[in-house]
Amino acid sequence: MRKPPALRRRDAPTSGERAETGAAWLLRAYEEYTRAFGEITRRAPARFSERDWHGTRADALERLELYRHRLDPTIRDLEALFGEGVSDVALWAEMKTLFARLAAGRQDLELAETFFNSASRRIFHTVGVDSRAEFVSSEPPSLPLDAAAAFLVSFAGSAGTRVILERALSAVPFAAGWEDLARDAALGAEKLDAALEEVWGAPHFDSLEMLRPVFFRSKGAYLIGRVHRGDQTLPLVVALLNRDGRVTVDAVLADEDEASIVFSFTRSYFHVECPRPAALVAFLKALMPKKPVGELYTALGFNKHGKTELYRDLLRHLASSEDRFVEAPGAAGMVMLVFTLPSYDVVFKVIRDSFAPPKTTGRQDVLDKYRLVFHHTRAGRLEDVQEFEHLSFPASRFDSRLLERLLAGAAETVERRGSEVVLHHLFTERRLTPLDIFLRDAAAETARNAAVDFGEAIRDLAKSNIFPGDLLPKNFGLTRHGRVVFYDYDEICFLTDVNFRELPPDLEEVGWVGEQPPFWVGPGDVFPEEFLTFMGLRGPAHEAFLERHSDLLGVRFWLDIQRRERAGEIVDVFPYPRERRLRPDRS
Repeated sequence: MRKPPALRRRDAPTSGERAETGAAWLLRAYEEYTRAFGEITRRAPARFSERDWHGTRADALERLELYRHRLDPTIRDLEALFGEGVSDVALWAEMKTLFARLAAGRQDLELAETFFNSASRRIFHTVGVDSRAEFVSSEPPSLPLDAAAAFLVSFAGSAGTRVILERALSAVPFAAGWEDLARDAALGAEKLDAALEEVWGAPHFDSLEMLRPVFFRSKGAYLIGRVHRGDQTLPLVVALLNRDGRVTVDAVLADEDEASIVFSFTRSYFHVECPRPAALVAFLKALMPKKPVGELYTALGFNKHGKTELYRDLLRHLASSEDRFVEAPGAAGMVMLVFTLPSYDVVFKVIRDSFAPPKTTGRQDVLDKYRLVFHHTRAGRLEDVQEFEHLSFPASRFDSRLLERLLAGAAETVERRGSEVVLHHLFTERRLTPLDIFLRDAAAETARNAAVDFGEAIRDLAKSNIFPGDLLPKNFGLTRHGRVVFYDYDEICFLTDVNFRELPPDLEEVGWVGEQPPFWVGPGDVFPEEFLTFMGLRGPAHEAFLERHSDLLGVRFWLDIQRRERAGEIVDVFPYPRERRLRPDRS
């Protein structure tokens, strides 16, 4: 990207000329960002067809870093261009007007406005919202009546499920080609017919609509659509794999909850060509009405705008509600102060000023852990996190005890300014039910299911080279779908950095008394035999965990995963249950 033109003329440039230059430069920077974003995204089909999984991972990381890599030099350019005048609010107000004029008609207008806001907030360190220098709300760009045709293809239902599914699959070209399209269409049709029979009482439908763009993530690809019958619709997700150089259908999902799990906030972002983000998000929202708009933008890779949508939604909710922020349910953290608004499905985390023993880490260590999660493959078991700075809320919306604890325990981050509480730095996550609280009150069968998925969560994290550090149930939570997810990142690390050891066989003869073991333990040493003791599972949960996951309590499982990771293997972690796979016995 070339340098901005210098504002050097015989006569000093007018404020209008300065604003015009700044607005044009910001839009040009955004266009450079979208061009690079698109280039990375368009690599996904070739990566999938060539089974270049390490290239896929590299692309994901490059795209995650892209926003900052484009925004940072743009800020420096504006500072060089305007000097001390860069923080002139009047200048930015005029730039905002001109930027809106230049960006009018863009199909991604909402994303462009968020890019402008990112620059503005970096310059001013804005507390709360300043409508003079940033876009406070964004209307989705108007779309022509035939816009849907650009990203949807429709099939009449009269031909029968197998034929229609085969046509839908064959409409998607892959350089690798299909292994056996007719076979997969037949198997997929059986699954789809069974799902329709269960919901509608018959496997008949009027039409099938499929999105033209393919959604790529990690080692999988997904076709997304919906089935119509009268005024009823069901989402359709067709999961694809490339195991041996040819594409196969691995699963067919026709359930809102299962589709929502594929787009979960616990998974990494899709790589999908998306020239009309608002239109695509609207389509996905119709399939998954319970999923917040911000999460859908984030799932498509537009996490900065997803954060914008979350904040705007929170402000709207605050304006229409009266409850107060309170401490979040669950055991108090040693590193974070966590609070929530009971009527809003999000928790807010601020880092404590100091950590009590035995914690030996500092603030920067915590920030590094959370950024590790942002960059890493989350495998459906790590919550996505949004990081905010300089938010402001009315003090009257805080429970008095919570506010006292925030001001006492996080004074470096939280301050009271008159009637407002300013949070200079915080993280947000979707609110989950802490696993320890859930198990305390759960019926026997429910507790068994949760304990089994607790073990599956630990396995999935291991397959993605993540060790949680603390395997305490209080650090895990359940989503509304009953999936167990890890959300406390204080001790998280790469699995390959852990030294898994067996306890000495003569430990009982030693007569171990007290907290310190009578043998050498290094800083990275972990003893899987001790896991069950620390988990504190009781009754049916304890029994179920032992029945299904006893191998997690020995070193062999962990050493095998480490070996596979060090050999460069990328292990499959599917966003759907085994019984949904067309050929579940195929490894």
